[in-house]
Amino acid sequence: MNYSQALKALKAQRNPKAAAGMARYGINPANVLGLSIPFLREMSASIGTDRKLAFQLWGSGIHEARILASMIADPSKFTSGSMDAWAKEFDSWDVTDQCCMNLFEKTSYAYSKAFKWSAAKSEFVKRAGFVMMARLAVSDKTAPDSRFIAFFPSIRKGARDNRNFVKKAVNWAVRQIGKRNSALNKKAMLLSEGLLESDIPSARWVAADALRELKSAAVQKRLLR
Repeated sequence: MNYSQALKALKAQRNPKAAAGMARYGINPANVLGLSIPFLREMSASIGTDRKLAFQLWGSGIHEARILASMIADPSKFTSGSMDAWAKEFDSWDVTDQCCMNLFEKTSYAYSKAFKWSAAKSEFVKRAGFVMMARLAVSDKTAPDSRFIAFFPSIRKGARDNRNFVKKAVNWAVRQIGKRNSALNKKAMLLSEGLLESDIPSARWVAADALRELKSAAVQKRLLR
């Protein structure tokens, strides 16, 4: 499938009603077609890996085309510079999250970008840093606990950011690290209990919400297994 064919296929499924609904969930309405993630995954499966097409689709600026680009790009050939360039153009939480999950966490730069982006000024780039932490806690099955404990100073700083899409990603990172194993569960709860004492509302929210899940019977039962 070439670029013009891909755009034609995307635009043929345009759903204005769905696009309007996406805006209500905090998604930037600019250049949105209203397509579902399952449809984009089905389309990506039919395309396979296509580095050239991925960059062309990203360059289109179309919301769903950018998500599709993250699904068909080749993480083994994706450069550090390209990661920063794409992240700089993030303008919606879902494009941010999909790029991290589909592509960025699979690159050799995943950990370094988690640290770098978590200190960024841009709301969505900063979100990407913490989404990377959350996703790595789930997907990197062989990483030692020390790799995730190293994220704690960044999490403490990030929890002080009251911007909605940042604090939710910080919370996500704490919860996923704390659900990885019993040792990290205890450390994530200690981290959260420290944040509860903060005079910053966002830090207290991050901590309280994380503790509810990390202390829950369901999580504790799974960790014991």
